[in-house]
Amino acid sequence: MTDLTLAPNIAGPDDFYAELLAAHEGLTKAESDALNARLILILANHVGDREALRRALAAARHPGTDEA
Repeated sequence: MTDLTLAPNIAGPDDFYAELLAAHEGLTKAESDALNARLILILANHVGDREALRRALAAARHPGTDEA
């Protein structure tokens, strides 16, 4: 079983959040959605572990449960 890190694990999480918001500035809803989709696919490719990705999908779909 692949462990999925759900606890905070990003150095400077507030700074990253600000960068994420800035990446969306000036975009339409459709452009923003497309940026999110591309970002998800880029990060999923970086992770590469299908089991970890499956667990991440479950965790995102069912936050706060042990569905992951």
